[in-house]
Amino acid sequence: MTSTEEPVQEGLRPVRAEAGETVEVRFTVNGTPAVLNLPARVTLADALRDHLGLTGTHVGCEHGVCGMCTVLVDGEAARACLLFACQLDGAEVVTVEGLGRPDDLHPLQESFGRNHALQCGFCTPGFLLSSYDLLSNKPEVTDEELPAELSGVICRCTGYRNILTAVSQTRAAHPEGIPEPGNCARRTLVGRSGGQSATVVEERAEPSGEADRNVEIVLPEGDPTIAVQVDTALDVPFDEVWRVLDDVRVLAGCLPGAELTEELGEQLYAGRARVAVGPIKLSFHGIARVLEQDRETGTIRVLAQGQDTGGAQTQADITLRAHATAAGTELRADAAVYLTGRIAQFGRALAGDISRRMFEQFADSVRQAATTGEAPQRSHAAPSAFRMMFGTLLDRIKRIGRPRGGK
Repeated sequence: MTSTEEPVQEGLRPVRAEAGETVEVRFTVNGTPAVLNLPARVTLADALRDHLGLTGTHVGCEHGVCGMCTVLVDGEAARACLLFACQLDGAEVVTVEGLGRPDDLHPLQESFGRNHALQCGFCTPGFLLSSYDLLSNKPEVTDEELPAELSGVICRCTGYRNILTAVSQTRAAHPEGIPEPGNCARRTLVGRSGGQSATVVEERAEPSGEADRNVEIVLPEGDPTIAVQVDTALDVPFDEVWRVLDDVRVLAGCLPGAELTEELGEQLYAGRARVAVGPIKLSFHGIARVLEQDRETGTIRVLAQGQDTGGAQTQADITLRAHATAAGTELRADAAVYLTGRIAQFGRALAGDISRRMFEQFADSVRQAATTGEAPQRSHAAPSAFRMMFGTLLDRIKRIGRPRGGK
């Protein structure tokens, strides 16, 4: 080669990005245009699952062997775990959600159900899309050839016989060619956390400015990942504590690693929060809305949501209640926290303990702010989850080793 330019694989966009830099990706997913801003390292599988809420694309080996993550890229089967999302700028992607509608299933889906080819369901999306690709490109495939043709997807329940029967019956029912995916149309794509800020159609994923003002924070259905309740006695008068709770900017500064960046009006605020997990540093950008701020009851309630560039997402419903006591103020924090992505990989119990530690630090910061009038500067630094985790483990060990009776 006489050129000094790096060779580029045909059909893939050359991408060069610095560490931590995001790349804008515009593609069509199940008929809907989508725009994502992602680090270049994010795979298509993670983009689909964590940023678009399309969790039908399953992740298994992450080496392109098991076939769980099979999707259609420009009409051809591809392993979503082996493609970086930034390579697919301008591509058309179809996932299992695009194959058929709940009230109008694709013939393959109907046949899988009719022949009990679902088993545990983990391999089903991969088999459905691999089968669709096979019948689209080789409609004349014979029953004898099916086992080899579908060997690229591994069924962990060993339900191959029913799967092969389902594919064979679909082929026989459509000798002129299998119908195209029936659920590909323009619609709103939402994040798996319930529709907030993971992605937006024809807008940037990171919320900012005017776009934020139109965002409605809706919590996911079901139980939260973590439910936390922390009671703290503060040796500070109620009036001084309420001055902190009544000033959202000071209050935000009391949250470990949090920082308010913009007041958007109508009790809506933009901000960021940082968490350090060993060498991994997460930086969440998001918004918060104050739903209630009542001095008479000493209550403030906040809904918040944020997303890290790597796909981790968090939403929270936080209620703070303060009431005067003879010794000062009793502060109670109740939080329902929903986590997805990397940050959700901690065990629930341990994540709950870490969250309680963070609220204990928050209460201490409120005490300092109530005394000095300013939130402590250290609260803007990224709190170390490992340090809090080890503190939690030490507490657990101490409780286990404590003799009965507490002596």
